[in-house]
Amino acid sequence: MPRSKNNVAAKKRHNKVLQKARGNYAGRGKLYRTAVETVHKGLKYAYRDRRNKKRVFRSLWITRISAAAKMCDTNYSTLMNGLKKAGVNLNRKALADIAARDMTTFASLAKMAAAE
Repeated sequence: MPRSKNNVAAKKRHNKVLQKARGNYAGRGKLYRTAVETVHKGLKYAYRDRRNKKRVFRSLWITRISAAAKMCDTNYSTLMNGLKKAGVNLNRKALADIAARDMTTFASLAKMAAAE
């Protein structure tokens, strides 16, 4: 029986990995063996950071709300507690957007929170 090689499938598999590794320095983007390591590590980072992204954005929103609250002579925790008691159902993303774009609306929300 003649020897059969898997050249077509192997070449396709190698090209898929090398395509993902494009843009990396030196052998990491050109040599299959090092490109495989680079791609695997990159995929691990991508998986991890899709989860971390949510934490980072929440932290950013809280920082923005806190800064705007200080401009309205209150602090973050008092503001959030007051808004909750006042029945204002705005999430942190929306509050941070209001704080960044429309300070007069945010100031009125802060007054509502202080009244409670």
